[in-house]
Amino acid sequence: MTTTSPDGARPAAAPAAGPGGGARRRRDLVGWAFLSPALLLFLVFVAGPFVAAVVLSFYSWDMLTPPRFDGVHNFTAMVRDPLLYKALGNTFLFALASVVTHLVGGLLLALGVNRLVNRALSYFVRTAVFFPFVISWAAVALLWKYLLDPTFGIVGHYLGQVGLSAPDWFNDPGWALIGIIGIDWWHTVGFTFVIMLAGLQTVPRQLVEAARCDGASRRQVLWHVTLPAMSPTIFFAAVVTFIGAFQIFDPMQIITPQGGPDNATLSIVMYLYQKGFQSFQAGYASAVSLLVFLVMLLVTLLQFWGSRKWVHHQ
Repeated sequence: MTTTSPDGARPAAAPAAGPGGGARRRRDLVGWAFLSPALLLFLVFVAGPFVAAVVLSFYSWDMLTPPRFDGVHNFTAMVRDPLLYKALGNTFLFALASVVTHLVGGLLLALGVNRLVNRALSYFVRTAVFFPFVISWAAVALLWKYLLDPTFGIVGHYLGQVGLSAPDWFNDPGWALIGIIGIDWWHTVGFTFVIMLAGLQTVPRQLVEAARCDGASRRQVLWHVTLPAMSPTIFFAAVVTFIGAFQIFDPMQIITPQGGPDNATLSIVMYLYQKGFQSFQAGYASAVSLLVFLVMLLVTLLQFWGSRKWVHHQ
């Protein structure tokens, strides 16, 4: 039964739920249910610690007594900290060397493996190159610390057999960071190699064949066809490699525990660890962690900005 208002006008009926409204809500609930574990992990392990670091960077806290508000003192102390600049310089040098060596080495390895005709040999080489990447950093660091030991290491022994003397890799400030860069390349170039190998599969065969029919040499095909077609892959590898290299910590901590001779291998994350968990300066360490985040964000944005000039999307 319908009712009318005193003036005789019939009131507007309430909108009825559509036939698919209940099903749509159920789908939304199922979607949120599947999303909730990842969202919970993000809030607990990413967003939560980030907010805590931002707040804590304005406090002085030794993790034993209640924190004390210090304003921007931690940030002004960072400006006057020469060891922080040393750690940043080492990290930038390591990251630059890592990006260059990984891109060049990974690309050359991918080009070589991609030309192998024998499928069994190709699978073997792919596995051999990628295998070091699945080994833990602790095992890799201890292995190479033994191999490069100037007294009883295998590398020094064989260099001595050919009349060469091995440097004291991790006690010489001129060689310590170079040794870490080499170990990192051996351990992680397999990841870049796989990315490059996958990128090679995206190069259109018809473009390569057309270039060869026009008389282009292999070098010309590589420079004018293969590399432009792979530019999105190369860009992705550069971004990922820089982010990973800028957070390097494990080999420095295991091989050169206090940053090496004359702080030659002191990385910014290692410096953060020393301030936070050895000196118990949690507020200052939080400020340094924000600096690490801002540097990686800025460099990544610069990479994206520069990619517009050389990355070609098909």
